[in-house]
Amino acid sequence: MAQNILVIEDEPTLARLLSYNLSQEGYHTKVVDHGGDGLQEAMQQSYDLIILDIMLPGLNGFEVLAKLRQKGNSTPVIILTARNAEDEVVQGLKHGADDYITKPFGVAELLARVSAVLRRTQSEEAAADKLKSNEKVIQAGELFIYPEKYEVVLKGESIPLRPKEFEVLLYLVQRPGVVVTRDDLMNIVWGFDYIGGQRTVDVHVSSLRKKLEMNQQSVQIDSIRGVGYKLVASMVKK
Repeated sequence: MAQNILVIEDEPTLARLLSYNLSQEGYHTKVVDHGGDGLQEAMQQSYDLIILDIMLPGLNGFEVLAKLRQKGNSTPVIILTARNAEDEVVQGLKHGADDYITKPFGVAELLARVSAVLRRTQSEEAAADKLKSNEKVIQAGELFIYPEKYEVVLKGESIPLRPKEFEVLLYLVQRPGVVVTRDDLMNIVWGFDYIGGQRTVDVHVSSLRKKLEMNQQSVQIDSIRGVGYKLVASMVKK
C-alpha cells in the first residue's frame, strides 16, 4: 500500500517539484500552501509523513509543528530550512521535527531522507509493539520508566517526553554510569542510515536534561566533553 505524504509548502515551483518526485517514487501526496490549512489537514487526515516548510502564510512552520505535537499528533515531520540556517534546524528539532532538508536540495537527497524517516518510523512502531508484550519497569533513583507505555515518572510526577527523548533516556538508563558516545546514540536511536549530524543528539539530550533535572538531583545526565553522555543516578534497579 502506498504511503501518504502531506507537503505544506507555499512556493508553487518547489511544491510541484516535491509532489512530482514523490509521486514518481510511488507515494501518494497532497500539497497545502497555507500554514493554518496544513495544520487542519494534518489533524483531520492520517499521513505517514509531513514535509513542512518554515516560511508559510498564516502559521509558520514552527507554529504548525508545535501545535501538532501539543495536540498529540506524532506523524514524522521533515522540515525545509534555508541554507546555513542552523538556528532553524535547532528550533525545528526542539519543536519535535524528525529530520530536516536544507534548501536548495537534490532529488536524491530528498528521497533518501524521506525513505530513511519512514523506515525509522516503521521500526519504532514494531519495537513499540514488541515492548508491549514484555511489560517491565526500569528504576533509576526516583525515576521510573515504563518502556511498553513510553511513560516516565519522576518523584511521582509524569514527565512528558518526545519519542526520541524517551529512547535516548532508555538507552542511557540501561547503562548507568557508562559513557555513551554520540555516535552510539545516533546509531541506536536514529539508525545507521540517518543523514543528520550529531547536533541532533545534542539538542535532544539538552532538552531531556532540562526536563529531568528540574528541582531534583537523584538522576542527572553528565556531558563528557568530546565523547558523549552518561546517566548518573543514586540507585538503579531493573
